[in-house]
Amino acid sequence: MSNAVAKAKAGSLIRNPKSFQSLFGTVMTGIAGACLGIALVPLFAVLIYVLFKGAARLNIDLFTQLPPTAGQTEGGIASAILGTIMVVAIATLIALPFGVLAAIFLSEFSSGPVPQWIRFATNVLSGVPSIIAGVFAYSLIVLATGTFSVMAGAIALAVLMLPTIVRTTDEALQIVPQDVRWASVGVGASNYQTALKVVLPAALPAILTGVTLAIARAAGETAPLLFTVIYTNNWPKGPFAPTLPSLAYLVYEFARGFDKVLQEFAWAASLVLVFLVLITSVIARWATRQKTY
Repeated sequence: MSNAVAKAKAGSLIRNPKSFQSLFGTVMTGIAGACLGIALVPLFAVLIYVLFKGAARLNIDLFTQLPPTAGQTEGGIASAILGTIMVVAIATLIALPFGVLAAIFLSEFSSGPVPQWIRFATNVLSGVPSIIAGVFAYSLIVLATGTFSVMAGAIALAVLMLPTIVRTTDEALQIVPQDVRWASVGVGASNYQTALKVVLPAALPAILTGVTLAIARAAGETAPLLFTVIYTNNWPKGPFAPTLPSLAYLVYEFARGFDKVLQEFAWAASLVLVFLVLITSVIARWATRQKTY
């Protein structure tokens, strides 16, 4: 008798495939899948088009020679690649410690309404157009020093990177269970030691994801550099030089002209920039392979 009852209960849990709930779930699943396909169409369209237009200039010279000038047919984008790496690296060195420490303070040491207001301000800052960051760096640094500089461009990019780093680090720290903190304090660790030696390492994979996303955004920004540096086809000279070769800036300069050869190099630089962003995304996925709390 008990087996019959159990079978009856198990049968009652099986939904009739012709019922309204099942049909509604199937239809909504189909609509969600169609929306996913529509969302992926522009992504793959952009990637395929950039690959098609930029592949014509993919050769060893593209990564070893200087960009051409008007009238030249040969050259490369080696200086722009190095310039992009240099300015993004400087911006990361500026934004990373401030962003991580600010997130640690928000998550571990602050209380009351202050953290909520700071998080709100961070969300607002993340929505500020990049050109505003360029104007900010221009007014604060370029006008004050009387000259353009790579450092001014790096500071503008760091302003854009800060919200992403603060938000992702704050969220990653909050994911770590409170029991971990209590266990650390219970064995005699101070709050400072718990935050830096227990909580922060546990959230490190998610923090690296936010950092790589911020780097990807900074690498593709052009507007802040328009106000802070002067484009050049030469090799980068240093963090305080007024000139900077950059992939995003090169695309802007070459694509707006009428020289077909320079436009081809602009497409090639766009393709390389897409690959750099893809590499940062792969690094983010690799960093998050570890299981976090």
